[in-house]
Amino acid sequence: MFDLITGSMQRPLRERAPGSKVISIALHLVVVTTLITATVYEGARELPEVPTMLAFVTPMPEAPPPPPPPAPAAAKAQPAAPKQAPTPPAANTLVAPVEAPAAIKPESTMAATAGVEGGVEGGVEGGVVGGIVGGIAGGIVGGTLPPAPPPPPAAPKGPVRIGGQLQQPALVKRVEPIYPQLAADAKITGIVILEAEVGTDGCVTAVHVLRPVNKLIDNAAIEALKQWQYSPLVLNGIPTPFVLTVTFTFSTR
Repeated sequence: MFDLITGSMQRPLRERAPGSKVISIALHLVVVTTLITATVYEGARELPEVPTMLAFVTPMPEAPPPPPPPAPAAAKAQPAAPKQAPTPPAANTLVAPVEAPAAIKPESTMAATAGVEGGVEGGVEGGVVGGIVGGIAGGIVGGTLPPAPPPPPAAPKGPVRIGGQLQQPALVKRVEPIYPQLAADAKITGIVILEAEVGTDGCVTAVHVLRPVNKLIDNAAIEALKQWQYSPLVLNGIPTPFVLTVTFTFSTR
C-alpha cells in the first residue's frame, strides 16, 4: 500500500529482516503444538472409566442320584393246570323205564329216593327244607305266601258335603212347605236357602238357615225339609252321613 503511494516497490521489512520468518514459523509451531497438546489432554481427561470386572463363582452342582435298580425279572409263567373232563350228568332215577322189569320191587317213599337232608316225610319235590308235613292248603310249591290284602279305607270322621264328583243320593220322600196365610196376605215372598244334615239312614237330622227371608216363611221351610228322606250314601262299602243345600221359593203367583 505504501508502495503504491510512494511509487516504490521496495519492502524494507521483508528484505531487510529475514529472521522474522523464522520467528513467525516458530511461534506458529508453538501455538499449534500447544493447541494439540491441550486437546489431547482434555480428551484423555474426559475418557470414561472402565468399570472393574466382577467375577462370580457358583458352587458346583450336586451329582444326580444314582439310577434305580432294574426291576426284577418277571416270574416265569407257570404251566396251566390241565382241564378236567366234564362230569357226566347223573342219571335221573325218576325217569320211567323203557323196558318192562323182570320182577316187581316194593315201592320206596319219595323222601328216601329223591329227598334232601333236612326234609320231612310226605313232602313234595322242590319243597323248602324244614317245611310242614302235608304242606299248607292253598300254598305254592317252592313259593312264598301271597302278600296280605291292603287294609280297607277308613270311614270319614264327619259328614261329607255333596258336590263335584260326589253325587246326591236319590230323594225318597219329599214334602212341600206350606205357605203361611199371614205371610201370603202380607205378600211376603222370597227365596230361603237351607242346609240339611242327613244321617246314615237317609233321614234329615238337622237343618240350618243359610239365607233367611221372614220368620214365618223360614219356619215353614224348616218343617218341610225335616220330613225329607234320601237313600243312604255308601262310600267304600260304609254308610256315610252327608250335607247338602236345599232352596225353597215362596211367591204369591
